[in-house]
Amino acid sequence: MVGKDPSIAVYIMASARNGTLYTGVTSELQARVSQHKLGLFEGFSKQYGCKTLVWYERHATMLDAIAREKRIKRWRREWKLALIEAENPQWRDLSDEWFEAPEGPLSWMQRQ
Repeated sequence: MVGKDPSIAVYIMASARNGTLYTGVTSELQARVSQHKLGLFEGFSKQYGCKTLVWYERHATMLDAIAREKRIKRWRREWKLALIEAENPQWRDLSDEWFEAPEGPLSWMQRQ
């Protein structure tokens, strides 16, 4: 899809403060973050426990978002850390208020 969509974003998930970073792009940020938190994707972010949304940037089109993601993925780690620190110095989970905490012992909140 090339049109405008308010949910298109480039994002960075982290395993912990100054931990492993995963940079991604999506057309539905809230759903994608939920998938990371639940560990629904096999691969890098699941293997390294990248479940905390520490930075994101919305884009008008997917083409713009993909171009930005590719640039950020080529950045040195120090630059990515500086990007996060500039907008989120506490490394808080920016998606904390997006989801209701599920009930029960198998909730993703309790498995972290």
